[in-house]
Amino acid sequence: MEKAKVYFIKDITPENIVKIYDVLGKKLEGKVAVKLHSGEKGNQNYMKPEMVKNIVEHVNGTVVECNTAYEGARDTTEKHQVLMKEHGWSSLFHVDIMDAEGDIILDIPNGKVIQKNYVGKNLNNYDSMLVLSHFKGHPMGGYGGALKQLSIGIASSYGKRYIHCVGKENGTFEDMFQVDQLKFLEAMADAASSIVEKMKDNIVYINVMCNMSVDCDCCNVAEDPCMKDIGILASLDPIAIDQACIDLVEKSDDPGKAHFMERVNSKNGIHTIEAAATLGYGTREYELIEIS
Repeated sequence: MEKAKVYFIKDITPENIVKIYDVLGKKLEGKVAVKLHSGEKGNQNYMKPEMVKNIVEHVNGTVVECNTAYEGARDTTEKHQVLMKEHGWSSLFHVDIMDAEGDIILDIPNGKVIQKNYVGKNLNNYDSMLVLSHFKGHPMGGYGGALKQLSIGIASSYGKRYIHCVGKENGTFEDMFQVDQLKFLEAMADAASSIVEKMKDNIVYINVMCNMSVDCDCCNVAEDPCMKDIGILASLDPIAIDQACIDLVEKSDDPGKAHFMERVNSKNGIHTIEAAATLGYGTREYELIEIS
């Protein structure tokens, strides 16, 4: 497999998110879903609507989310819609909670751990997708980037629990925390593959390396960022873009990187990238192309 192209720009602005999308040369057609993280109630680190307003308008996109598998302000459609208003998403964009009316099942015949993926039913309404990820740490996955957005992010509430429970039907909340960690990460890689297969070449990935806490935007009380902002990355390869983000952290001279990487490594977060690469829907080998 050839090296993937990953574009990088240091200055994080709404205008530069549009610029790096255009540099890719891939125009998303038809009805465009913009998958991002709406932020749990109380979280201070998620990317705010004002940061992504230009790019959502540029692709004429609909902001899409799915309900969570844990109690909070986003575990039902009704509560999630209220939070979308509180966080300013609904006032700027059309918002679609994709599993509001249930889910659909995507087959994963070559999955390492799971052979199906429960995703928001409304995914069927979209022709293409912009996966717009806030790159940061994560309490369970080690880190959160494009692969997590493709897997946990697009999974329905039930589907999130199914992935966390590595394929156990009707798993409980407690079951989510009692599974083999490596199998959980492999299940995420499996789930992500089903979205890539469904959307074919109609996906663009943008990772924004800002507000890099060791905690996810799903945490209502998250630790403050431990590293300075690094930049914006864009690619057509979800594996390469996540690998490039990890490498940029590793190469940084920021003293906070040790804390960040301790979270990644303590959860074997790189294994999600490893597992995804063996499934063949991308590569860890990339060319980093810096633009100004």
